[in-house]
Order: sequence, then C-alpha cells, then structure tokens
Amino acid sequence: NIKRVAREIVEKYPDMISEDFQKNKELVQKITNIPTKRVRNILAGYVTRYYKVIKYSRKKKPEEDLENLEEEYN
Repeated sequence: NIKRVAREIVEKYPDMISEDFQKNKELVQKITNIPTKRVRNILAGYVTRYYKVIKYSRKKKPEEDLENLEEEYN
C-alpha cells in the first residue's frame, strides 16, 4: 500500500523529508527499490503531502499526536 509506505518513510526519516517534491523524489529513490518511475513519483507525492499535513496540523494543534493526524489523513 503506497500510503502506508509513505507514512513509514515520514516516520523513519522525518529530518530528511521536506516540502519539496523533487528532494523527496530523490530520497524515495535512495531508500526504496521501487522499479518504476510512476510508482516512485506517486509515493514521493504522498510523502510530500503527508509531511505537509503533519507539519501544518502541528502548528495549529500542537496537543495532537501523530496517531490522531494519521487517522485524519486516511
């Protein structure tokens, strides 16, 4: 499941993820062995979006933890 893998990447490498799709695409290429460019780009897109959701939700609601944000995202 691509969304699950995206969440795992964000949880494992939070300091390496950014809001820049291109940088996230390169990171996904380095840490995964996804053979097709299309799937890799979809995964990088989900990583970028999920990172933004977490980042901006925490600014607005710092008392919520990551698990609550994951529920909202899905």
